[in-house]
Amino acid sequence: MTIDEMQEILDRLAEELPPVFYEELNGGILLLPEEHRSAYARADDLWTLGEYRHNYMMGRYIVIYYGSFIKLYGHLDEEQMTVELRKTLRHEFRHHMESLAGEDGLEREDAEYITKYLAGF
Repeated sequence: MTIDEMQEILDRLAEELPPVFYEELNGGILLLPEEHRSAYARADDLWTLGEYRHNYMMGRYIVIYYGSFIKLYGHLDEEQMTVELRKTLRHEFRHHMESLAGEDGLEREDAEYITKYLAGF
């Protein structure tokens, strides 16, 4: 799957979400070409598929890493890749919505996942 093909899928998935999800997401959704190995990775086995970012200079936006998707899911067909992209996009939107609400439940879930991952080493 090319990055352009993935961008088309991502655009379709973004259209599934109601406009309220985009409130204060001033930077939108970015599809970057690179692989992003997790800072917590202890082997070549933990890749970041997407990130929700919120900072003073750039505002709020979602990043999806094309290279990470290809590294992990490059063998999937378009339908299966769409499922994985949808999961990741909605995960990042949950971070966005929780951030707006002053909640951190998903951040805690992600931290618990990393703790369990690190306990395996």
